[in-house]
Amino acid sequence: MKKNKTIQLDFVIDKLTDSIQNTISGDSFQTEISRLTRADLKKVTTKSGWNFNWKQELDNNKREVFKLTITNNPNIIQGLLSFTIKPDHLYMDLLESAPFNLGHKKLYDGVPGNLVAYACKASFQNGFDGFVSFTAKTKLIEHYEKTLGAYHFGNQLMIIQPPVAQQLVNKYFKT
Repeated sequence: MKKNKTIQLDFVIDKLTDSIQNTISGDSFQTEISRLTRADLKKVTTKSGWNFNWKQELDNNKREVFKLTITNNPNIIQGLLSFTIKPDHLYMDLLESAPFNLGHKKLYDGVPGNLVAYACKASFQNGFDGFVSFTAKTKLIEHYEKTLGAYHFGNQLMIIQPPVAQQLVNKYFKT
């Protein structure tokens, strides 16, 4: 059996927003997070600019894969998240913004923050008090400490602890 290689995440938290924010107009848009489906896979290919093999993520029965869309616009995927439920926390395997939400000409700010907040929410829902971990690229460790309040546990492992997780959930998910 092939061992899964640990991927070092390199998403950039551009801005912690209320949902996601259009970079041109400044308007905020409410979002929905739902499971990625087989039908969605034709939209999230490397040919269309996505960096990761999301079919492989969806085929991995240990992972849960979600898509971020704007409310009432479910056909345009803004970003994707894959995570694994561990015995005592949630581990983010992959997080990726849509190709049109990257770089200086991106369309929306807040996509990565929204997806991380969802991971925190799922951690609470699974009884893990908001604990989330992920493996970061070395050059982004300080960025995650500053923007997310993540704790650098050692090597490249980052942990989001309950108080910070609750702040992220409160910011993105008004209940």
